[in-house]
Amino acid sequence: MNLPDSTMPTETTGLHKRIESGKQILIAELSSPENGDAEPLRDAARKLAKRVHAAGISDNRGVVGVSSLAGAAIIASAGVEPILHVTTRDRNRIALVSECLGAIALGIRNIICTSGTGETLRHVPAARSVFDVDSIQLLDMFRRLPSSAGDAALCLGAVATPQADPIELQAMRLIKKCESGARFLVTHPIFDIERFNLWWAETARRGAHEKAAVIAGVKVLTSADEARRQAARRPSAGIPESLLARICGKASPAEQQAVGIEIAVETIRSLSGLKGLRGFHLSGSAVPEVMEKSGLKAD
Repeated sequence: MNLPDSTMPTETTGLHKRIESGKQILIAELSSPENGDAEPLRDAARKLAKRVHAAGISDNRGVVGVSSLAGAAIIASAGVEPILHVTTRDRNRIALVSECLGAIALGIRNIICTSGTGETLRHVPAARSVFDVDSIQLLDMFRRLPSSAGDAALCLGAVATPQADPIELQAMRLIKKCESGARFLVTHPIFDIERFNLWWAETARRGAHEKAAVIAGVKVLTSADEARRQAARRPSAGIPESLLARICGKASPAEQQAVGIEIAVETIRSLSGLKGLRGFHLSGSAVPEVMEKSGLKAD
């Protein structure tokens, strides 16, 4: 499609500068409110201010809620640099370009491009998926939008799926995402360290970590019910039975949350010494507690 020319800011974002610095990157992810009340999201963002380098807002993953564009603007109003998640599942290329231009107009220039999971596997199976383009094509579209703005205007990211097979194909797709404009790659939540290490070996062999900042996803499971839901997600979330048993084996909600936090801290410590890994992407309601116990700080 023909992309419009317009004037777009060319100053790099704080996240982009952090990527270029080579220092550790800390990102949190927040969920969109299921109603029109912005205050809970704004309050959650305030609690992360100065504790993370940026915070993302999911794009209707798990529930239908406030649009990710509105959510990113709310996060920015709370003093946290936002990352907009844009999923190709729900919009065609016209709507996707419009979403990007809207983000630019609001001063939001960190964007994660993802294809998303088809609606038949999600919470609104009657909804029709679009998938006009995939995440690699979306990256390329946004990278060239508008063509006169210069390469520094947007800081584009993409997702990586360590638990998906075959590992070799996943690594090849990551390289394509980097070539299409991704400056950072956020993995899906990591629960199986052994599997992640296999994926990392292949990813590093192909040099993906040298082309973009690879950031490990860590989701804090705070209850047995949440752990079971996560384990039942399709495509597979890759949660080992032993991990599931640790959380579900506890009777009280407080004990279950304590174990979930413990597992997240263990994951961070297991991966912290991995050469080439640039940081962590934290999600879940107990992110501040995990950061405190693990010693993660945004310097």
